[in-house]
Amino acid sequence: MAKGSFPKPDPETRAAFEELVPDDPRVVVRPMFGNVAAFVNGNMFTGLFGGDLFVRLPEDGRAELLAVGGSTFEPMPGRGMKEYVVLPSDWRDRPAESVGWIDRSLDWAGELPAKQPKKKAGKR
Repeated sequence: MAKGSFPKPDPETRAAFEELVPDDPRVVVRPMFGNVAAFVNGNMFTGLFGGDLFVRLPEDGRAELLAVGGSTFEPMPGRGMKEYVVLPSDWRDRPAESVGWIDRSLDWAGELPAKQPKKKAGKR
């Protein structure tokens, strides 16, 4: 992968992701580094990284997902995102399970303190 570039989801993967995102008024879906992610109270809880679907979970949920074939989310080698786990690669073929993980992620991230927007450089 070239420096500064990230894998992008194909249109089918993006459509599959959008079908799985909960229809919840608290959820905002927006672009993230050429991919797409869903946020609750400003906290990212699920998203795509190329063809991979990741979720944010508490420690016990991360251990459970890793035990069934998930993997640590590392958008850059050696730079893992501690609270995020990638679902097994067949997530599109198992939408009910994928929705279950996304719902758990939303429930947990929805309890986190709201993330305050960062101030833009040069603005007061």
